[in-house]
Amino acid sequence: MGFFSTFIASIWDGILDNKGKITSTGGFLFGIIATLAFKDFYPDLEHSFRRRIEHLRGLNNIPHPFLGHPDYVRLEDHTRRKSVHVTAEAEDEAIAVGVEGLIGNTPLIKLKSLSDATGCEILVKCEYLNGAGNSPKDRVALSMINHAEAEGLLVPDRGDTIYEGTVGSTGISLAAVCRARGYKAYICMPNDQATEKSDLLLKLGAIVERIRPASIVDQDQFVNLARRRAQEHTDDESKPGRGFFADQFENTANYLAHYSTTGPEIYTQAHGHLDVLVAGAGTGGTISGVALALKPLLPNMRVVLADPQGSGLFNRIKYGVMFSSTEAEGTRRRHQVDSIVEGIGINRLTRNFEAGMHLIDDAVKVSDGQAMMMARWLVEKEGLFVGASSAVNCVAAATVAKQMVREGERGARVVTVLCDSGTRHLSKFWKAAGDVSGMDVEFTLDDILDAKK
Repeated sequence: MGFFSTFIASIWDGILDNKGKITSTGGFLFGIIATLAFKDFYPDLEHSFRRRIEHLRGLNNIPHPFLGHPDYVRLEDHTRRKSVHVTAEAEDEAIAVGVEGLIGNTPLIKLKSLSDATGCEILVKCEYLNGAGNSPKDRVALSMINHAEAEGLLVPDRGDTIYEGTVGSTGISLAAVCRARGYKAYICMPNDQATEKSDLLLKLGAIVERIRPASIVDQDQFVNLARRRAQEHTDDESKPGRGFFADQFENTANYLAHYSTTGPEIYTQAHGHLDVLVAGAGTGGTISGVALALKPLLPNMRVVLADPQGSGLFNRIKYGVMFSSTEAEGTRRRHQVDSIVEGIGINRLTRNFEAGMHLIDDAVKVSDGQAMMMARWLVEKEGLFVGASSAVNCVAAATVAKQMVREGERGARVVTVLCDSGTRHLSKFWKAAGDVSGMDVEFTLDDILDAKK
């Protein structure tokens, strides 16, 4: 008998006793042999399993430039000890750089109170935790600047100034990112917006021009004025650099920011389980970008617009006509959207909204009263202090959830967005909503959804 055969026989004698049963020493040896035998099989097993899962879920034939294939299962080989030494390169990769590193990867959390009250799972994407300007506009600001630099329209530290017409959030995000990237920010905004927004812009180093509210057809409307100021800068040879009009309403870098980041993040955080997306629209970038990212992967997912009173988008989605009752002769009290809500709602179609409008299945109209009651509810029940557009989104999400339960779809998962903190709405929205002041909220969710005034 050869050496190898003798060696195997001795191992086998150690595994079995004289009665043919496995000894304790034998079990230990058998475990070592099995581990060594299957160790190199792990990568093949992982690859085969993932291919099978992707085939079953039908993901192989879905073209999606940003999401790729989800990493459903990852088998790891723990038989080799990892080095305790961390290279300098690995440390650098783990550390985000500057304010840009604070943009994106915001948490997705479950609102227990709304979930319990509706019978569906209400999840919210906490976009107010973006670290530059504390809103989803951080993604937009960074995207617009990156696209402009790629096209040679902006050059850092050349003296370029970015001009934008905004009601606040985009301007705040631009002001923060501009400083980090070597630009100045010039913001035009209506003078009826919450004063804390313009105060914050000034603290961030932006030039702020507050003007009277006007229709979009007026050349002195805040967006049109920003466009003109940018051109005046470029034409003035005495000013350094050039003026760049960011144009958040029509610049498609807006929705592409959400297509490439926000949508994929939601899909990953929700583990691919999502029944309804609810979002408001100001420029339309968020709802369009996220819908375009998710629909190819979740074709049965519904997209619902949350629209404040005075906005025409609700009627555009529901009835195909861009019209709001506040636009009727003799009833119009404001220049655009007759609502205390700021940041969402508009009476025209933008390029960003049109990019994903065909994917919007339904719309929910939300009154100022409902939004203020929801904001108070979220403080009392969740400890969340949110702004007006966030409250509108939550009202719409709860409305959709209750409707789904009535139709027998209890337990469905609804995702919406918390856009900003209530700290930007103290002098207007929250002044009207009033103090919670330690008092228990005395209304139910049904009271909120039934409120129209």
